[in-house]
Amino acid sequence: MKRLLLVAGLALASVALHAAPVNVQGYAHVKSVGSVDEYTLQSNGLQVLLMPEHSSPTLTFMVTYRVGSRNEVTGTTGSTHLLEHLMFKGSKNHTREMGNNVDQLLERTGARYNATTWLDRTNYYENMGSEHLATAVDMEADRMRNLLLREEDRKPEMTVVRNEFERGENSPIQALYKEIYQTAFVAHPYHHSTIGHRSDIEKVSIGKLREFYDTFYWPNNATVTIIGDFEPAKALELVKKSFGVYPHSPKPIPEMYTEEPEQHGPRRVIVKRPGQLGVVAVAYKVPAATNPDFAAVQLMNAILTDGKNSRLYKAITNKNLSTGVDGELGIFHDPSMNIIFAPLAPGAKHEEVEAIILQEIERLKKDGVTEAELKAAAAKTAADAAFKLDGSFGIAGNLNEYISAGDWTLFYSLDEAAKKVTVADIQRVANKYLQEDSSTTGWFVPTMAGAAAPAASAKAGFKDTLSDGPYYYRDPRLNAAMQPTLAAAKEAGGGAAGAGSKMAPNARRSKIAGIDVIAYPTGVKDVVTLRASLPAGRALGAKGNPAIPNLTGMLLDQGTKAQDKFAIAEKLESVGAAINFRVGTDLLDISARSLKKDAPLVLDLIEEQLRTPAFSAEEFAKAKKQMAGTIKRSLESTDFRAADAFTRAIYPVGHPNRNVAPDEMLAAIESATLEEVQAFHTANYGPAGMTLVLVGDLDLTALNAEISRVFTGWTGGQMPVRAAHSAPATVAGSQDVVMAGKTSVSVVLGQASGLHYSDPDYQALRLATAILGSGFTGRLMANVRDKEGLTYGVGSALQGDTFNDGDWRIVATFAPSLLDKGIASTQSQLKLWYEAGATPAEVSARKTNLIGGFKVNLATTSGMAGALLSAVNDGYDVSWLDEFPTRIDALSVEQVNATIKKYLKPESMVLIKAGTFGQDAAPAK
Repeated sequence: MKRLLLVAGLALASVALHAAPVNVQGYAHVKSVGSVDEYTLQSNGLQVLLMPEHSSPTLTFMVTYRVGSRNEVTGTTGSTHLLEHLMFKGSKNHTREMGNNVDQLLERTGARYNATTWLDRTNYYENMGSEHLATAVDMEADRMRNLLLREEDRKPEMTVVRNEFERGENSPIQALYKEIYQTAFVAHPYHHSTIGHRSDIEKVSIGKLREFYDTFYWPNNATVTIIGDFEPAKALELVKKSFGVYPHSPKPIPEMYTEEPEQHGPRRVIVKRPGQLGVVAVAYKVPAATNPDFAAVQLMNAILTDGKNSRLYKAITNKNLSTGVDGELGIFHDPSMNIIFAPLAPGAKHEEVEAIILQEIERLKKDGVTEAELKAAAAKTAADAAFKLDGSFGIAGNLNEYISAGDWTLFYSLDEAAKKVTVADIQRVANKYLQEDSSTTGWFVPTMAGAAAPAASAKAGFKDTLSDGPYYYRDPRLNAAMQPTLAAAKEAGGGAAGAGSKMAPNARRSKIAGIDVIAYPTGVKDVVTLRASLPAGRALGAKGNPAIPNLTGMLLDQGTKAQDKFAIAEKLESVGAAINFRVGTDLLDISARSLKKDAPLVLDLIEEQLRTPAFSAEEFAKAKKQMAGTIKRSLESTDFRAADAFTRAIYPVGHPNRNVAPDEMLAAIESATLEEVQAFHTANYGPAGMTLVLVGDLDLTALNAEISRVFTGWTGGQMPVRAAHSAPATVAGSQDVVMAGKTSVSVVLGQASGLHYSDPDYQALRLATAILGSGFTGRLMANVRDKEGLTYGVGSALQGDTFNDGDWRIVATFAPSLLDKGIASTQSQLKLWYEAGATPAEVSARKTNLIGGFKVNLATTSGMAGALLSAVNDGYDVSWLDEFPTRIDALSVEQVNATIKKYLKPESMVLIKAGTFGQDAAPAK
């Protein structure tokens, strides 16, 4: 276990100044920009970017290949993405049979690893402890040219990718996004989506994939990026040793030379399918990221769509016509699009919302913007420049996008260009690019409302759902929705392993103005992350109107007695800071991020919003409509519908984790009164049960004085209550939640666990559960997906157990035609695991995975802040960060297996399926 020890004093490490480039034989130093040095491996043309940063003993190793869906043609659409999947199936020196394939090798180190495919590139990365750099370099080099690419791997992986395609088709917004691109681009390959056409996914041959691999996967078409805790000379030697064995590509890498012809008129597309609420999207052609106008286009997009003071928030969302507004503007190699998405609020009309968007765009073109608007947008850009340096993965991820756009130095130059943009520039690019004749407008029109979930008499909370926007395609190795076993906050709950690497002593904990304050200085420069919580969650609505806790939390950032929401937003946006409130099951969660100099402002505003919200009748009416819209849109998600029904199947009436049926919640929203919100706030908001965590570049004396000044005099609130244990009352059964027009079925199988996170047996069952269903070495993914190809994702998890008895569940998705086979395979793995238990080798490997993961998750200010807050809310002191690895390491195989039989009963589990069934389902070919 010694190789997993953290470096003592991690939190107090300082960021090293940029050193001079190193001279290593075989490399040419190309240039240095900012803190990044570029080298070329002379034997084969491999580009290498290095940025040493020693504030945490972690690093990110990333390989970016300059090949994406823009390099595909009809018949091979989706090949880049399918090949990305097959890159995890084995290479010459790394196979499952050898016990050292990508997943086996990396999961045991605790690395966070994945791959993503997008329009211009494919990237593979490892975020890991710095002692594992050689492991990552060797593995990535091996699969660059030694991929096995076997037909026996392609067949099951094809059905996996097809299920990923089907999951995307379940989402109206993703379906609309694809249709807009297919309508806007007629010649350029941005026309087709990265996931590809279904028939191409199904029929592309292994020979075609091999040809694609042999064309693009060469050193001279790749960039290796290393960010974090490493020594440059040693890193370059490692890269040369492993990647230097390959030659330059035998033929020139094919160039994609097709240009999109000029568009000579507006285009429209309408997507009709079952759903709850409509969507309006208006898209305009914009230049590539390397174009000199791009910085001005980014700021223009922010002025239109980013934040409460954006033009379209004020014109649409603030008038209850949309549930939000988003401006999609990617970093692309070729001219692409700026897409404005406006998901409609209940009762809003497509025509009205579209007309307002167009009016605002014409006003922008005619009248330009104000200096204040430009200043706020530029401030966000300046703050983001600091935020993106918080952790090696964030830096590498940003560089990855600029590499694919054709110039990695955009990482710095776009920030500098933004500082020079003028109001005249904004008006100029608006008139140049926001042209009707280069626009594509898309509507999603629901053809019928999705069936509501079965009614119940529960009085609990309503769980928020993730918005389903257009994101690039990726493997689900780190997808929290599909692999919830190691949820981020819990996973970050541990830190060092062993003596000499204690982290808790670096935390400064004190009681200030009645608040439990935890401050943790780290080596990150100029960034402060804040996390806080107080007991004002949805569960407190059980004795009255269940909508009240959510509505109260929603109104916190809608104005105070001293200033309206736009004044508050202006203060935050002018310095690039952000504050977010979220109502969970038991807690109100507060998160904020700012530059160091603006931390006092953020604290001031949080206090004002918590203590003296305006609770105006106008904003209350808007909040009710927004909350109703969120619920209705969530009813379009098979994942939400399955999880929602599961809570009512396993938890008794009155349990905090039991969801109120959506129709009941909608009725509760309608009947809610402002007086109930005010009474709830008076009864539950105060410093008594509040925990406030600050992490980053901290001036401890100044911050403590500021907290005292701001919060002194605030009274009230209550301490969180940990519910007493109750015997799980799960009764075996199954339920089908029928939804029209869905191409993938979401499945939840499980039971109440009867456990709290702080219970003595919890970590043993958690480890056992991870062996069954965490990551690709978990039995479920290794068999149901990897070997049989029945699903895009399946995993097991313990959930809902911070203050209450939680549950144990398996979550999966299947194509309707593979549903019965997929469930049978999942249940077969569950039975084998339950009856025989975990092996000593599995327990040992999973311990290493959990402990190694802690180091990675604590490498950012947000990860550390989340870990500290979770530790306290889970019932521990900050010393839990040091105790956790020790407790995990001490678990025996016998303890782990005993908890399986003690707490779980497969014969008593509930099975929930949500989607389209029978002859109504679109069959997989």
